[in-house]
Amino acid sequence: MASENQTFNSGFILLGIFSHSPIHIFLFSLVLGIFTVAFMGNTVMILLIYLDTQLHTPMYFLLSQLSLMDLTLISTIVPKMAFNYLSGRKSISLSGCGTQIFFYVSLLGAECFLLAAMAYDRYVAICHPLRYSVLVSQRICGLMAASSWILGSLDGIIEVAVALSFSYCGAREIPHFFCDVPALLTLSCSNTLLFERMIFICCIVMLLFPVAVIIASYVRVILAVIHMAAGEGRRKAFATCSSHLMVVGMYYGAAMFIYMRPVSDRSPSQDRMVSAFYTILTPMLNPLIYSLRNKEVARAFMKVFWKGKPGK
Repeated sequence: MASENQTFNSGFILLGIFSHSPIHIFLFSLVLGIFTVAFMGNTVMILLIYLDTQLHTPMYFLLSQLSLMDLTLISTIVPKMAFNYLSGRKSISLSGCGTQIFFYVSLLGAECFLLAAMAYDRYVAICHPLRYSVLVSQRICGLMAASSWILGSLDGIIEVAVALSFSYCGAREIPHFFCDVPALLTLSCSNTLLFERMIFICCIVMLLFPVAVIIASYVRVILAVIHMAAGEGRRKAFATCSSHLMVVGMYYGAAMFIYMRPVSDRSPSQDRMVSAFYTILTPMLNPLIYSLRNKEVARAFMKVFWKGKPGK
């Protein structure tokens, strides 16, 4: 037991996803490029919504929270991965591993509930427009956003406390590019079956319940859009809802693939690939999807960043 605790306290080794072959150097450069675009895109989205008063609506407030979550997520994962690759040091301390687990799990959970809140917002805006200011008031919108952060954080606290309470023996090599709970459990010499079942139950609550809310909301929304008269209102409703559905599909599909399978059925290479998709690529796609298909965001961008330039 002493040797197990000593191994555990000394931290872990993150095997990563890149070697120093030419193709992997190119892929690593591509990841840094994606990180840069994601960081700038989400930062710009937050600034636009904060600075432009015409975007001070519940829909854009929730969108700013999504951008903040994505910004925090990539900042938790990518800088450490890049430092390890460039320095050749693959180690991560116990506290560093716990920090990654907390933020990663908390943000994933928070985004689950936030996407459901965004679906409810679109449902009320399209199906009950006359009651929108009552059903999605500033107070209710703030409560939905705060609840998302709180529920996600509670899940993060529970998972990091339980995961780091196990004994870890033998190899300390995590077959991943960050401290992910399923990958960490493969190193444990304790019985983790009960914890795996707890994770599965949490996934049902934090993935399937929000998905049910989203599906129910958008079934009603789609029916309402179909019965709308052709025109600007119908086009705008379709553009907004299709953007949200694209984000929901990418996010929930990848999250269910990772967390709703038993550890025994996992493939490290598959997990790394899917994790890279929704921890690195999705945060880049979110602001692009919402901005490219949204004239109000484009107008706000021109107003905020070009208003001080001569001749504009």
